[in-house]
Order: sequence, then structure tokens, then C-alpha cells
Amino acid sequence: MDLTLMGQAAKQASYTLATASTAQKNQALKIIADELEANAETILAANAKDIELGRSAGLGEALLDRLMLNQDRLKGIADDVRNVINLNDPVGSELDSKVLENGMSLSRRRVPLGVVGVIYEARPNVTIDIAALCLKTGNASILRGGKETFFSNMELVKVIQSALAKADLPASSVQYIEKPDRELVSQLLKLDDYVDMIIPRGGAGLHKMCKENSTIPVIIGGFGISHIFVDETADIERSIDVVENSKVQRPSACNSLDTLLVHENIAAEFIANFAKRVAEKVNLVAEPKALALLEGVEGVRAAQDGDFDTEWLSFTLGVKVVADIDEAIEHMRIHNASHSDAIMTNSLVNAERFINSVGSAAVYVNASTRFTDGAQFGLGAEVAVSTQKLHARGPMGLEELTSYKWVGKADYLPRP
Repeated sequence: MDLTLMGQAAKQASYTLATASTAQKNQALKIIADELEANAETILAANAKDIELGRSAGLGEALLDRLMLNQDRLKGIADDVRNVINLNDPVGSELDSKVLENGMSLSRRRVPLGVVGVIYEARPNVTIDIAALCLKTGNASILRGGKETFFSNMELVKVIQSALAKADLPASSVQYIEKPDRELVSQLLKLDDYVDMIIPRGGAGLHKMCKENSTIPVIIGGFGISHIFVDETADIERSIDVVENSKVQRPSACNSLDTLLVHENIAAEFIANFAKRVAEKVNLVAEPKALALLEGVEGVRAAQDGDFDTEWLSFTLGVKVVADIDEAIEHMRIHNASHSDAIMTNSLVNAERFINSVGSAAVYVNASTRFTDGAQFGLGAEVAVSTQKLHARGPMGLEELTSYKWVGKADYLPRP
């Protein structure tokens, strides 16, 4: 594959998309959603190949769950595209405006970024999410999914490009790097003449590689150790419900819980009840104080170096007993709390202290970390969850895929 030609085609397509009307972009999205459902049988057959190959290659059940599509999930993906249609198009909107003393009116107007390159792993729904959000915001995209979802992604991209043609938009508005060669990723990261932003969605290794090798601005997101701190004022039973949801609902998701921190004053009761609740689902990794409270419980092992720095993405959960909120916050600072973190508490003081002290992209009080999601936040689908502090933070929806330009209008002002 010639990535330079792909970059040139994407850049050319971005010029067309930048001036496309909202109605035309929405029409393309409607066709994509309809075609996803119309081609469900073909897409699911392709996905079944990926699942079969993944199982033969020894992929774990959590990873297989991430790449698996079925009728319900495919309908959900199509419905997410329809939700994007209903969202306001940010392109062309004005952030603010004023009139200067010399009579010039000055405003900041939202514009597309241009061309977005996204590198992601075993999640075929990401292919549609990215395409939908980029199209709505007038951005062309170059996608590179994991080899585990090759057949699924090829069928999904066919649907997207067919829909683009039917909507009289360039098929090159969404392109896919078909070959899994790592060298092609390195080439994409150097394509700064044509690509305006790189978004990696995957593990720490992928993010590190992009940061170290890209000549294009990189949005870091989708990785981070998620914590819940249960303080001594928390309602134990209701907190167990929230912690269980955060861990069990979909453990392969980036916003699932990795580490549970429990105040020492309620640790014995809370940990015993929680362990009983999740005994058949979750394997616990415990530091010494927590381990002593879990004696005789099956599926428990002592924590080792690096365990509290691990994004589990599975039915494994780290557990630690802490003396107070200060120790909980310090633990989180040391162990990469940058994604989604929560406190269970009935203390307004502790809640505000936690919110103000924790440096995560999303912070919750008495709510599951699983809420960190573009659809849950009312943004429609998301292209990533950014965990950095510049440009965009948290779920990246439509506005986060735009930049702005200054627009000045005057009556033939000759000089400043």
C-alpha cells in the first residue's frame, strides 16, 4: 500500500468535506446506518471469521468479547450513527464574537481539523464510530485497525464507502490500511504533510510508540488505571452495587474498574460482602491488608510488583485497604489515575476534596466508572477518551474533532 497516495486522497477529500452541507453529511450517515442493518448477514459472517481465527490464536475471552459482533450490537452501532445525525453540527458555529474599536467584527468559527489518522485494536465498532464522527465534522479519516478484526473491518469499510458514493461524497473520505504490517503504522505517523492529528486507541505500548515516533500531534487516550475509593461514610450495599457494575458489566472496556481502594474503618465488612457478591465472576489481587481479610476466599492472590499499574481489561481486580482519603489519592497519583475514577461517600467534604485532587479526565461521586462514554455523555459516539490535558479531554465527540479560525469582517480597513 502507498500511504502517501492515501494521504493525498484523504487531504483532497477533506477539502470537499469542509464545505459539505450538514444535510449532505447527515444523508451519508443515514445511508451508513441503513446499510449496516441491510448488510448484517455479511458483516456478521466476516466477524465470525475473526472470532474463529482469534480463538484459534489463543485470544482470551475478554478480548474475544471486545471484537465480537452480533445482531444486537450491530443494531446498537447503527443506532449510534443515527444519534450522530440528530446532534448539532459544530462546523461553522461561532465560539464568540466582538466588535473592535476600529469597527472590525471579529469572531472565532469552528472548522474541521482536516485529516484524522486513528490506530486502534480489536474493536470493530470503533471503525463506524470514527467514520461517523469524522464525517459529521467534515474530517477525512485514515483508519488502521488490529489484525484481529481484519475481516469485520473490511466489510464495514465497504459499507461506509458505498454510502459515501451514494451521498455524492468522496469514497476516500474514509480509508482503511488493509495490511497489518507495523511498518505501515510507522509511515502513517510520519505523514504530516497530509494528516493533521493521530488518535491511538489501545494499550500503553501503542500510545508510547505513537508519542515517540509521530511527527503529527497525537491525542493520548483510552488508557489509564481506573479506581474506586470507598470511604468510611459510604453506604456499603449501594457502593457494592456500583463497584460490581464498574468491574463486571463489560470488563474489556477501558472505563472498567481496575483497582478498588477501601477505607480501613469499613474494610472488613465491605471487602467480605463484596468478595461474596463477585465470587463466581472476579479474581481478586490483594495487597497484604486486604489479603488478610480475604483468607479462605477462592480466586484471590497476593499482589505483585506492577499489579496496581495494570489495566486488567478482564475479570481481575486489584484491592487495597487505605488509612484515609489522602492515602487513596496518593495511591492514584502514583498508579496512573488519568482515565475514570470514583469515590463512594456520603461526605460532601470528601466528595469535593476527591473531585479537586484527582487528576483524571472523568471523576465521579457515587457513580460507576462505566459512564465515561460519548453516548452516555450525550455526545453521540466517541472517537476516543482523551486522558491528556491539551485540546480535548474525556470522551471526544463532535466539538473535539474541530479547531477554529479567526474571522474578521470590516469596511475596507487599510491598516491595523
